[in-house]
Amino acid sequence: MIGINKPVLILLAALSAAWASGAQAQEAQRLTTLPLRAGMHVIQAQLAVAPEERATGLMHRRDMPQHEGMLFVFESRETQCFWMRNTLLPLTIAFLADDGRIVSMADMKPLDETSHCSSEPVRYALEMNQGWFAKRGFKPGMKLQGKPFGN
Repeated sequence: MIGINKPVLILLAALSAAWASGAQAQEAQRLTTLPLRAGMHVIQAQLAVAPEERATGLMHRRDMPQHEGMLFVFESRETQCFWMRNTLLPLTIAFLADDGRIVSMADMKPLDETSHCSSEPVRYALEMNQGWFAKRGFKPGMKLQGKPFGN
């Protein structure tokens, strides 16, 4: 065995973890996108449909363009809960009814493992940069439009 000292091993482990995190973020960026309309604004929503896509979400990303987000699509209507493990961006989540109506919203802090749950069963959740909805006056009861919502 080659003699490698402990600091070198620690550095190699850290570089390996950083590479894996970067690879996960790059993989997540290859998700299918779909336009959603929020009033006069168009959101390019990355679709997280498969269980692994939903589990990874926006983890490890360092930035996200202002009019992009991630739409989580679930098989059935249930109370959906999200946390921010390994998520570096401050986000706002909007839980959406089948018709695109915003059911409830929550601001989420980076790396915080507090659960944020929908106020009623939903099939969709849209994560945007924190403050995106507030700056545009979007509140629960308002509707988003797009293919998933049938409009």
